Amino acid sequence: MKEKTKEILLRMEKEYGRDLTCYLNHDDGWQLLIATIMSAQCTDARVNEVTKVLFKKYPSIEALAAADLKELEKDIHSVGFYHNKAKNIIGCCAALMTRFNGELPHTIEDLTSLPGVGRKTANVVRGNIFKEPSVVVDTHVLRISNKLGLVKTDDPVKAEFALMKEVDKEYWLYINHWFIALGRTICKAPTPKCEECYLKDICPTYKRKK
Repeated sequence: MKEKTKEILLRMEKEYGRDLTCYLNHDDGWQLLIATIMSAQCTDARVNEVTKVLFKKYPSIEALAAADLKELEKDIHSVGFYHNKAKNIIGCCAALMTRFNGELPHTIEDLTSLPGVGRKTANVVRGNIFKEPSVVVDTHVLRISNKLGLVKTDDPVKAEFALMKEVDKEYWLYINHWFIALGRTICKAPTPKCEECYLKDICPTYKRKK
């Protein structure tokens, strides 16, 4: 790992610690999977409001697999893109029942074979539920890793693999949480508070501004 990358991560660890708090509320793995599917282009806070009711109405994978599409669309309407999300949720839960005996798989290959599950969603589940070292690239991670010069791509999958090369495996579970914390408090889009940032002296984007 490069010295600059190591310095960035050490400062982030000092700032945020090694807390692996998940911002999507869930009681078990399948609930996190469904919540993450719904979180695409939607805030975690909004998803948490919806799942608070949703998981009482549909208390199991089997219940969601048997859900009526139009009714489920109404249930999750406020998260946006509800047509596709509802179809994927039912399809995902049906696949879990038929192909995995109602159990949540843990490999990236099995998870991404489910309807509506891409690498980001799969890695959220792998990291938070199975504690498998995995790099989750959401909007915060993509934006900030580019700003810090850790990657040079706008493609989330390419960024994931670039970060896996750039960052030691022991940090993979933490960088998503740290980058989210930085992105929500200081490195905001579109108006970052660069002068307040504890990384400004080693941030190439900040240096270019001066």
